[in-house]
Amino acid sequence: MKLMWFHFMPYPAFPDDFNQKHRSVWVDIDPGLFDRDIMADSYSTYLDQLVYAEECGFDAICVNEHHNNGYGLMPSPNLIASVLANRTSRAAIVVLGNSVALYNPPVRVAEEMAMIDMFSKGRLIAGFPVGTSMDTCYSYGVNPSQLRPKYYEGIDLIMKAWTATEPFAYNGEFNKHRYVNTIPKPYQQPHPPVWIPGGGSIETWDFCAENDYVYGALTYYGAKMVRETVGGYWNRVEAHGKDYNPNRLAVTQFVGVADTDAEAYKLYKEPAEYFFNRSLHVYPGFTDPPGYVTEASVRARYKSQVRSVARAKQASHDLTWDEMVENGYVVIGSPDSVREQLEVAAKDLNIGNLCTILHFGNMSDELVRMNTKLFGEKVAPDLRPMFGEWDHNWWPTHAGTAS
Repeated sequence: MKLMWFHFMPYPAFPDDFNQKHRSVWVDIDPGLFDRDIMADSYSTYLDQLVYAEECGFDAICVNEHHNNGYGLMPSPNLIASVLANRTSRAAIVVLGNSVALYNPPVRVAEEMAMIDMFSKGRLIAGFPVGTSMDTCYSYGVNPSQLRPKYYEGIDLIMKAWTATEPFAYNGEFNKHRYVNTIPKPYQQPHPPVWIPGGGSIETWDFCAENDYVYGALTYYGAKMVRETVGGYWNRVEAHGKDYNPNRLAVTQFVGVADTDAEAYKLYKEPAEYFFNRSLHVYPGFTDPPGYVTEASVRARYKSQVRSVARAKQASHDLTWDEMVENGYVVIGSPDSVREQLEVAAKDLNIGNLCTILHFGNMSDELVRMNTKLFGEKVAPDLRPMFGEWDHNWWPTHAGTAS
């Protein structure tokens, strides 16, 4: 199993009454809430935490892209990744990813990711999400009905740009170029491994299975809540005649480790409540604009959501800490407790790549480092041998292997 350290880079100082006085943490959030000094200090601290994750033995460090967002301060993950490429030497650098349909032209993504791969000497994993409706349709004004076609065409253009041995013309529906000749090419040949983060759409499952890309089930609510999504993905993998290699799947999980279960319960309560009840305060009207989700995926999504008892509480952001723990949104406990819970989830869902979220909400730097160190030293060594019988064909060949 590959163990990754995933950072949202949240703003850590929203007021206690944020979700009573403000409509949304995303899209139309009040810019007056952000203090520039807190922002600057947070970026510095968060970069140090990502570098520290490599020191603690994590196989990869992960960043992603959000816009007009208070819990994800990374409108350009490539900027963060370029710094990490210079400050680290072993860990894979996972950009999850660039929302391809937002880039005009998408060859910009091909160029910047190739540069990161060069900076890191071949340690990049290239993630290409369709993108949330909040980021794509509302923050960047993309027509929802055109989002997925632009996305597919953008990836096609990037892959051709990376692998072409001479300049070529590209005549697509959205991109028309007389000369495509991106320099540099990626350090990895023919290109970095491609991972596709998704929220559960059938089209994304099929796209991953057809092209042998890793599917990233990026959930805020843990492995328990993503079981049906993952099951749907594995069904599509089987339908396409592909093997059940667990390394085809990545799943996110919030984790809090302490010396004892009781200590973990006490330490991680405040940052979890901050994240789930404040940072995830999103106006529902932004979530599904007409045309953003296809009919097939809408039907599948409603089937899976209706059965969720917690859905109403998630929407109203009044989850209790006990509910978060009971439902597995955050896996907490002693190293042995956390390892046992994650082993069960990995076996149940066939997870070859675990994206741990060890910083969340307003967690202090001291607690983040303790959490990271305990996980790296006392949890990771027992998880890493899982699924060792399978080849990992989606990992950068130039990234080091944790001991």
